[in-house]
Amino acid sequence: MPKSRARDLGIPLEGTPGPLNAITDLSGVEVGYTTLIEGDSIRTGVTILHPRGKANHDPVFGGWFPLNGNGELTGAAWLEEGGFLEGPIGLTNTHSVGIMRDTIIAWQVKNQCLFQLWSTPLVTETADGWLNDMYGQHVRPEHVWAALDGACSGLLAEGNVGGGTGMICYEFKGGTGTASRKLPAKFGGYTIGALVQANFGRRFQLTVAGVPVGQHLTENAVFTSGENPFRETGSLVAILATDAPLLPYQLKRLARRGAIGMARTGGMAGNGSGDLFLAFSTANPGAARPEGGIATLQALPNDRLDPLFMAAAYATEEAILNALLAAESMTGRDGLTVPALPHDRLQAVLRQYNRLA
Repeated sequence: MPKSRARDLGIPLEGTPGPLNAITDLSGVEVGYTTLIEGDSIRTGVTILHPRGKANHDPVFGGWFPLNGNGELTGAAWLEEGGFLEGPIGLTNTHSVGIMRDTIIAWQVKNQCLFQLWSTPLVTETADGWLNDMYGQHVRPEHVWAALDGACSGLLAEGNVGGGTGMICYEFKGGTGTASRKLPAKFGGYTIGALVQANFGRRFQLTVAGVPVGQHLTENAVFTSGENPFRETGSLVAILATDAPLLPYQLKRLARRGAIGMARTGGMAGNGSGDLFLAFSTANPGAARPEGGIATLQALPNDRLDPLFMAAAYATEEAILNALLAAESMTGRDGLTVPALPHDRLQAVLRQYNRLA
């Protein structure tokens, strides 16, 4: 049975989504999951994103932005220097980054799709150690292989899936979420999609459609129990994809706007938070290895970027909300239970503020 998403509940959100309201509205983008829920303490997984699909290994222009850097993105130095994403993107838990990175390389070698003689895969993470036995490093190569080979386009599962399986957001169950925006034809008709792994925020911060929802739904907040309520130890990682012809420096600028989407839900990027934003463009195929040795590129001028900036913020905001709304209550390590965001109570609070469509 399909899970309710933000728009299904009547939450008023800015912008027009694509047909799927997902990052897979971008032609070629494929996403794969492996979800590990075993025994009473394994609550983790992996998410894979192929920018042009698993059968097309043409690099894409990319850029990234660390809002707060208490996290990891392998391969970031070469992305910053070279401006290209040269393979799949991986998301998992903090202590499984290494095995995921190494397995992506093995997959590239087997499929003979290394762009260079070496590979520096982009793998990022958030920490799921509250619900998951993160120290046990339960992600294995076969789990990464399954996500790499099983990635597909179309509708995506959200909530307790893939790398988001054990994540917590605003002291409710968090996880994986996605959304998209389609620009009007007069602004180019471009699409922007967002995929997030949401694992951040204290309850009182949660804001939905401008309403301080977290200040009303105060029960069962898993962290807030007499300690400093302002201490932030979670993280958000967000991937933004677009078909707009953007260059690497412009994609870095686009990635920064994902942080505005996070802030629209109440996130503040505390000292202990690893909030990392990655953006890529599927435009300009063949740019990394052009025929004749010289690439002919298309790129939007900077004064046409504002609609894309807004779309990036709105898509990130909605992807976070979709992660929260799709997630189900979960019991994990040491018997800890993290509750799901109750849809009916969320709607009741929004009605109090006349913010329900």
